[in-house]
Amino acid sequence: MVNTSLRVLRLAAVDIDGVLLDDSFSPVIHRLAVRFGVEYTPEFERAVFSRPRLEAAEYFVQAAGGAASAREFIDVYFAERERYLRAHPVRVAEGALELLQRLHALGLQIVCYGGLDKEHFDSHLGAWASYFAGPGYVCTNDFRPGIEEITKDVFGLRYSQVVFIDDVASVAERARDLNAPFIGHPSSFPYGHQRRLMEAVGVRHLVDSLSAIDEELLIAVDREASEGGSWQRPDSDRAAAVSEQGVR
Repeated sequence: MVNTSLRVLRLAAVDIDGVLLDDSFSPVIHRLAVRFGVEYTPEFERAVFSRPRLEAAEYFVQAAGGAASAREFIDVYFAERERYLRAHPVRVAEGALELLQRLHALGLQIVCYGGLDKEHFDSHLGAWASYFAGPGYVCTNDFRPGIEEITKDVFGLRYSQVVFIDDVASVAERARDLNAPFIGHPSSFPYGHQRRLMEAVGVRHLVDSLSAIDEELLIAVDREASEGGSWQRPDSDRAAAVSEQGVR
């Protein structure tokens, strides 16, 4: 039964890599950008993060001056990812289990999503499968960022009823366009631009740790959703400054 403290929220959709699991995407993409001589800018991150695999690869190849075909680059990416993970194995993020427990205690259904196949979820989060509803995990590679599909097609809910928790600003941007509640957990990767990009699109709630997504914050997000105010107006000066570096 839904907790009476929640007015409208029914589902928490939680990204896998960068939220429930530590970020393993940014470091690999940065390594490849350095290797191929691609400038690692906000525009670059915006074009390749949380995009369909082939679309992101096509952008990367173009930025690299056509060093390979898009499909060849996808193979290069996964080979580099494999090398990276040998030295830095996938780890469950600190506070991930406690976050699932808090969401569940508030009466929310939970679903996990991301761009990799479901076996990635099964391998690293399968032991906690009982916390997740519906399909448990939704692979969004073919329709990223997937907000419409998860909300409407998979769960049959309204946008105001689903809070998305993600580390990528392009997901936040689409959530803003749909007025869907959103909590940003940008990566601490030292070369990353996601926090500034999220600020530029008007993310109201940015957290540095999963422990910060507590009952008080979730109830506040629920209240804002019930009042139609999940998003703040982006600061025009800050948004313009980021835009000058390539964010459109």
